[in-house]
Amino acid sequence: MAKYRMATLFSGAGGLDTAFEESKNFDLVFANDVLSAPAESYSKNFSHKIVDASEFGKGTKLPAYVVGDVTSIDFSPIGKVDCMIGGPPCQDFSITRGGKRSGINPASNVKKKAEVSRGRLYMEYVRAVKSAEPRFFAFENVPGLMSANDGLAYETIVSDFASHGYKILFKDIANATKVGVPQTRRRLIILGARNGATEKLPDIEERVQDILNGAGSLVSKYPICAMEALEGKTVPELADRYGKVMKQYEGVEDETKTDEAKRWKKNVWDNLTFNAVDDYLTANGIKKTDDAEVKKAFEEHRKILEQLGYYGRDVHGRKFEDNSNDIPNEAISVTERMKRIPPGMNHLVVAGTEWKVKAMMSNIYRRTDPLRPAFTVMAYGGGGTWSYHYERDRSILTNRERARLQTFPDSYMFAGNRSQVRAQIGEAVPAQLGRKIAEIATLVLEQ
Repeated sequence: MAKYRMATLFSGAGGLDTAFEESKNFDLVFANDVLSAPAESYSKNFSHKIVDASEFGKGTKLPAYVVGDVTSIDFSPIGKVDCMIGGPPCQDFSITRGGKRSGINPASNVKKKAEVSRGRLYMEYVRAVKSAEPRFFAFENVPGLMSANDGLAYETIVSDFASHGYKILFKDIANATKVGVPQTRRRLIILGARNGATEKLPDIEERVQDILNGAGSLVSKYPICAMEALEGKTVPELADRYGKVMKQYEGVEDETKTDEAKRWKKNVWDNLTFNAVDDYLTANGIKKTDDAEVKKAFEEHRKILEQLGYYGRDVHGRKFEDNSNDIPNEAISVTERMKRIPPGMNHLVVAGTEWKVKAMMSNIYRRTDPLRPAFTVMAYGGGGTWSYHYERDRSILTNRERARLQTFPDSYMFAGNRSQVRAQIGEAVPAQLGRKIAEIATLVLEQ
C-alpha cells in the first residue's frame, strides 16, 4: 500500500508522475492540465477519473484528473498531501522565445514591463502548495527561467517558496543525461522540504546534488546513446548494426560538395574506426581509460535498459495499440534531402544544393547521431524541426521512439492525434529523471 499522498499540477501525460507511481510509495490523488488529450492519456495509465474544473469539488471522488484552467480550481477538496510535483507551462520562460519572453514581469516594473501571460501560472503552483501543505515539493521548468527578466523570475519563485515555510534543497539545472536519459535535456529543478522535515538529514543538500548529478554511476561519464534506447542493446552489442548505419553516408561529401559536408568528412568520417565502442568514446569526448571501466559502464547501460523494459526489444516495426509507432508519411523531397544529411548534422550540409531548405536555426532537419544522446525531444515545431532518425530509410522518429528517448515505459499508452501525442511527449519530464526526484522525495518523507 502506498505510503504518501501526492498531487500534481500541470501534469500533462504524466512523465514525471510515472516514476512516482512505479516506486509504489505514492498514492497519486490529483492531477491537472488545461488540455483534454493528455488527461485521456493519463487516465489510460493511472485510472484517474477525468473531471471538468467547473465540477471539481462537487462530491468528486479522488483520484481525479481535473481538466481546465488551474486559476479556477479550488484546491481545498484535495486535502493535505505529502508530496506535490509539477511545473507550469514553460513557453514564457524558454530562451527559444528570445526577446518575446514575458516571464513574470510585475506591472509596476516599468523598465521591464511586458505582457503578463503564462509565466504567472507559477503562482497557481505556489497557491496549491499553500493549500495542500506538502512536506516535499518538486518544481521543474526550462533553464531559460533562470535568466528570464534578468533573473527576476527565478529569484521571485525561489523566494516565494521559501517564504511559505520551505527549505530549498536544490535550485539549479539538472542534466538528464547524467542519470541515464538518452537525450540532451537540461531542466531547472527546484526542490523544497517543509521547514523541519530534514532535521535528521544534515547532509541532505549534498545528497540531493549527488543523486541529480549521477554521482557513483558511470552513466554520468558514459551516457546512454540514442541507438541503445531505440535498438534495446548496448553499444558493444550493436557493432554490426552501427557499421551498417554509418557506411550509408560515405559519399555525402562527394555528392553535395558543400563546405559543411567537407568539414563533416574531415572532422567525423575520416576519424571513424567503425568499431562501435571506440567511435562511441570519440563521439562523446571520453578519453579511454582502462577496458575494465568501459566494460563496467556498458554493464550499467544494460541494467538501465532492463529497468526501462527496453533491453532486447528493438522498437522498430513493433505495433502498439495506440498507434504511437506508426511511421509518418514523408514527402519525397524530405526523404531525398535526409539521404544527404549524415548523423549529427543538419540542413547546412545541403545548403546551396538542390536539396536546400530556407532555414536559419540549427535544429532544422537535424539528424540524430546513433552513438550520442539524442537531441532534445521537441513538443512543437514544423516538419523540419522533427527529430530525425539516424538511418535514412525512415528519417522521422515515431512518437514511440520519442517516448523511449523520454524514458516512458513501452507499456505507456497515449491518447490523441499524432501532433497531440508529440506535444505530450516533448513537454514531459523524462521518467528516468523523475525516478531520481522520487528517490529524493522518499528520502525526505521517510524521516
